[in-house]
Amino acid sequence: MDVSMKDRVEKLAEEIASEASAHEDLNGLMQLMMKSALQRMLDTELDVHLRRRGEIQDVAELESEPDSLPETTRDDRSAKTPRNRRNGHSQKTVKGDVGELRIEIPRDRNGSFEPKLIPKHQRRIPGFDEKILALYAQGMTTRDIQDILQELYGVEVSPTLISEVTSEIGQDVTAWRSRPLDPVWPIVDFDGTVVPVRGANARVSKHTIYVAIGVNLEGRKELIGLWLSENEGAKFWLSVLTDMKNRGLKDIFVACIDGLTGFAEAIHTADPETKVQLCVVHLVRAALRDVTDKDSKAVARDLRKIDNAQTLLEAEEALEDFTQAWDEEYPTISKTWRAKWTDRIARFDFPWPIRKAISTTNAIESVNRVIRKLIRNRKIFPREDSAIKHVYVAINEASKKWTMPVPKWKPALNHFAIMFEERMPK
Repeated sequence: MDVSMKDRVEKLAEEIASEASAHEDLNGLMQLMMKSALQRMLDTELDVHLRRRGEIQDVAELESEPDSLPETTRDDRSAKTPRNRRNGHSQKTVKGDVGELRIEIPRDRNGSFEPKLIPKHQRRIPGFDEKILALYAQGMTTRDIQDILQELYGVEVSPTLISEVTSEIGQDVTAWRSRPLDPVWPIVDFDGTVVPVRGANARVSKHTIYVAIGVNLEGRKELIGLWLSENEGAKFWLSVLTDMKNRGLKDIFVACIDGLTGFAEAIHTADPETKVQLCVVHLVRAALRDVTDKDSKAVARDLRKIDNAQTLLEAEEALEDFTQAWDEEYPTISKTWRAKWTDRIARFDFPWPIRKAISTTNAIESVNRVIRKLIRNRKIFPREDSAIKHVYVAINEASKKWTMPVPKWKPALNHFAIMFEERMPK
């Protein structure tokens, strides 16, 4: 930090300290600091605006000229007077993270200055909208958001303002749901969560919101799509896959699903080359529903032996052992597992880094937790588009934590490149 900058910072600190005694709470001090910083930045913006036109320099030169100039020189000076210069300030109240701030917007004489920091007609400091959207992502109502902003920031926010902030989300969601997709996705997880939606006849019914999260070629998770439906089946899932293909998707190497009705059949129909991997966690949960508490631990232990097998042959032997041990009491378990065996053994075609990534739909479970929390807070969604909009915002907030690629992704990608050589992008 140079000397002049250090002096300015120290001077600003002295100004703040001299007025801080008038503000007993921390929020008041933060408001003072924010207001001072904004005021200085706005003044600097105007300086840059005028300097870009060469006007500040001319004014300084004129002011430095003596008054005792010859009359002809004064006439020359009059002709040199710039058409634009500072022209006082206008007051404006804006809402920010620390509450309402009354600031002075600098003006120029010919009205050509338009601040970038706080544009004309804008009443909110950048960052304030994000606070509203973060609360909205938690499933809070307009009244909830009003109360929290009043309590935390001392800001009275009207329902109209909140509606203005959140109404743009609908346009964002529409654009996002129709955006182009990458042509190749090594892994895509699909899952669904039930949400209560009030229909046009005012009757609340259970809909399912379906989520697709993909792992791209760089090994990073990304939300691919959201769909809402009352009915699930092969026809619905075929429409989902068709939608993804219409947006540019050409190939999925492995699709991880939880046994959603008709989905495996739809995948095999739409893209026979895609490998389907059923989530073992969902299979085990489904198997234990009809098992007594006394036997549940033993049954789960024997099912894990199938899942923990290192080879396909070892898994088949473990399934046979399970059949002999439990078929007499629970014959439907082995029957169900055998019926879906083809879609359960895709993982044995891959080494451990890939196998671990596709054995379960854990990548999507964290998203489902976000949706379930949203449902608890919101209770009922008034319309289908409202449900989609809320879930989109909630997942968008959660996805900010998706900063790291899948562990050991490079060796996994190398295996994909060999196994799917003709389908891998060059």
